[in-house]
Amino acid sequence: MSRRSGILEFAVLGLLRESPMHGYELRKRLNTSLGVFRAFSYGTLYPCLKTLVANGWLIEEPGSTPEDALAAPLTGRRAKIVYRLTAEGKEHFEDLLSQTGPDAYEDEHFAARFAFFGQTSRDVRMRVLEGRRSRLEERLEKMRASLARTRERLDDYTLELQRHGMESVEREVRWLNELIESERAGRDLKGSASEESSQQNTTGASGVLPRPGDTPGTDTPDDTTT
Repeated sequence: MSRRSGILEFAVLGLLRESPMHGYELRKRLNTSLGVFRAFSYGTLYPCLKTLVANGWLIEEPGSTPEDALAAPLTGRRAKIVYRLTAEGKEHFEDLLSQTGPDAYEDEHFAARFAFFGQTSRDVRMRVLEGRRSRLEERLEKMRASLARTRERLDDYTLELQRHGMESVEREVRWLNELIESERAGRDLKGSASEESSQQNTTGASGVLPRPGDTPGTDTPDDTTT
């Protein structure tokens, strides 16, 4: 199994843990909620769903809405299939959530993992965030060393592109530092109502984790188809 197909399986299981969905709805959620999958096609998604069904992690069910029931006899087409997570699939997804190996720090996998941090324990979130930060700090050091060696041979535009890449990595490292500090302070992305109330009464803060580009210390404001 390729790395990208493994990320896709992880994301599909995570979305179906929230609720059963049609294939079209799944694709839309993957495209809109998880930026890493913006360019995907049905030709990629449906083989993945078939594999998950074959592994016993999903089951296929006929659509249960009135529209689904009427569509088949009127159009001659099959009723849409709804995909539902099985108990084994839930257990497998929870096992994947607990993993904190090097793959969790890579660009695409990290984006998918972060999208499901709301279902991930704090200790695992911390290990993934710290691993991602360490990976980016290593990348930044290599970029700086490469730029120092080649600066004199680069034209102005290539040099600016190199600087832009470094600034992007530096911004993400700062964002990760803020997230890690928030985790250490015991703040979830969406705290309980009582925690928010307590924080607002004492500090006026929103209790929301910082997002990329936010300034530390400032407040952050807070789909189905047939």
